[in-house]
Amino acid sequence: MQLTIHPHVLPLANPFRIAHESRTEQPTLIVELHDEASGLSGYGEAPMTRYYGLDSDECTAQLTSLAPAFAAKKSLTPQATHALIDTHAPDLNPFLRCALDVATHDLWARQQGTRLGLLWEQDRSRHIPTCYTIGLGPVAEMVAKLKAFPWPVYKIKLGRGDDDVAIISALREHTDAPFYVDANTGWTARQTIDLSSKLADLGVVFIEQPLKTDDLAGQREVFAHSALPILADESCQTEADVARCAEYFHGINIKVVKCGGLLPARRMIANARQLNLRVMAGCMTESSVGISAIAQLLPELDYADLDGAMLLANDPAVGVTFDPTTGFAIFPKLAGTGVSIYQK
Repeated sequence: MQLTIHPHVLPLANPFRIAHESRTEQPTLIVELHDEASGLSGYGEAPMTRYYGLDSDECTAQLTSLAPAFAAKKSLTPQATHALIDTHAPDLNPFLRCALDVATHDLWARQQGTRLGLLWEQDRSRHIPTCYTIGLGPVAEMVAKLKAFPWPVYKIKLGRGDDDVAIISALREHTDAPFYVDANTGWTARQTIDLSSKLADLGVVFIEQPLKTDDLAGQREVFAHSALPILADESCQTEADVARCAEYFHGINIKVVKCGGLLPARRMIANARQLNLRVMAGCMTESSVGISAIAQLLPELDYADLDGAMLLANDPAVGVTFDPTTGFAIFPKLAGTGVSIYQK
């Protein structure tokens, strides 16, 4: 098995703002795992998200150091890849573990000539739309973005508090689509409770991560008194977080890169179901490599936020896309995750 790292800088179609930062591009690493015997390659992705302190050169070096361990393998399953990482790099960053996990899943399914999700036990009668995200900004700018991108459901980034209801009110004048609200830890408990009724009246479905992760007392108050369901994002990053979130949240947003890949993500989904938690899968700003992998989980979800590749000006790959009328995934008739890489 030959492991190769392909660094990219993904330019965004528009500046993207949340409560903590603004950016116009996203560095990312695309991982290729090539099986010389079959001639097939699988692809995974690790976005080098600044908020999590990731550096492309350092991460490339860490992944490259694992190449000899992969070279010794004639075949790999996703479980075997995690075992290899546990042996040779147990402290590997979850984003990098995820890239290797997804590349292995992609290759494994390609070797079987089948789309990855079809190899899993899922209720494929369930169709979950992805939302499209409107980043935080001046109200007029947010309205313009919404009008320029008609979509059946939106996620709205908030977190300033003082004009958040005004933002939703202004957007509501231009669409009847449901809104998901993501405050990115920008509110207090009192703000969340007070805003929840007003937001519910404006067609908001749920609020994602309104409080800082260490404000457990505040989160307990919000959990008890919010007029809307509250989903954990920053508070739910790994498998160990799911049970704790059941005490403070109505659901969880699973980020595959944060938990270390599709294998742990599916375990998190199963655990969440046992705890009667709603389940969402989200993305970072990723190319179609990452998005096509997460999309395999769609039949197992209640909500999805898989618009990362839609926010790009240029995508180095093509894969799963989404119907602009329904928001439902359109899967390529290809094995694996369905992704193809544009050759330079």
